[in-house]
Amino acid sequence: MNEQDWSLLDSIYEEQNITKAAERLFISQPALTYRLQQIEQEFGIKVFNRTGKKITFTLEGEHLIHYAKKMLLELRRTKDYLANLHAHEVRGTLRIGASSNFALYKLPAILKHFVELYPNVQIHLNTGLSSDIFRLLQNDEVQIAFIRGDYQWIEEKYLINEERICVISKHPIELEELPKLPRIHYQIGAVKSKIKFKTDPFLSKSIDTWWQEQFRSPPQMTMQVDSVETCKELVKHGLGYAIIPRICLTKEDDLHTIDLTRNDGQFLLRKTWMIYRESAMELASLNQFVNDVKSCFPQT
Repeated sequence: MNEQDWSLLDSIYEEQNITKAAERLFISQPALTYRLQQIEQEFGIKVFNRTGKKITFTLEGEHLIHYAKKMLLELRRTKDYLANLHAHEVRGTLRIGASSNFALYKLPAILKHFVELYPNVQIHLNTGLSSDIFRLLQNDEVQIAFIRGDYQWIEEKYLINEERICVISKHPIELEELPKLPRIHYQIGAVKSKIKFKTDPFLSKSIDTWWQEQFRSPPQMTMQVDSVETCKELVKHGLGYAIIPRICLTKEDDLHTIDLTRNDGQFLLRKTWMIYRESAMELASLNQFVNDVKSCFPQT
């Protein structure tokens, strides 16, 4: 087996579909199927069983895929290390994971500045829920992560900022009115085909806890959207209020806001962290990127 075979097995496992795996690898489905059959013959196993369109991996297949993932990771680490042997030149590949909101509102300017200074660095970026990005870092699929909320991480972490969570509305409203007003519920990660929503559990829990402290009745959820920009546009048109972190607001939004406070008078805050492994700092590209980010967000 070689790198192509490892990638083939990894793609089949991730996509759970032969056709999609072939498209992901930019090869024909017959070519992928042929090579898969060769791998199965080489090891004398069946990688998966197929029932209709559903794929069920065998125990042997699961073990082989685990091996393929491990080899891909080791190969990636080796390439990164070799690309960074020359300390005088910042080059190589920088693998970043970032929560969706941070990636939308803060990260583009950071990356633009970094790429202009170090054009020989290739940027690989994954965005999504903080919980998913945290998992990518744990599995060494990214080298550095920007996550929102408090996750248990024993290695290097740096506080990027703390922003308040606030109510936004087109016209001034009072907090006491909220249970009687229509609420536009923003949650990222919607699966539109099933109308299923999910969001970062830390943010949801913070808002839910605040609501329960303040009110005895539930909010009137009239709309659920998976885009913060859609949420803001609906609020701008007077269709309801929303509760979002201030990182999502810009000067052009021109909305009325009320910062939420707990019963003890403390603001409801949302933390953004930069986290990474200390060993990864051996890579010149990551070392420089971390220092650049810290200079953008100095701690007082």
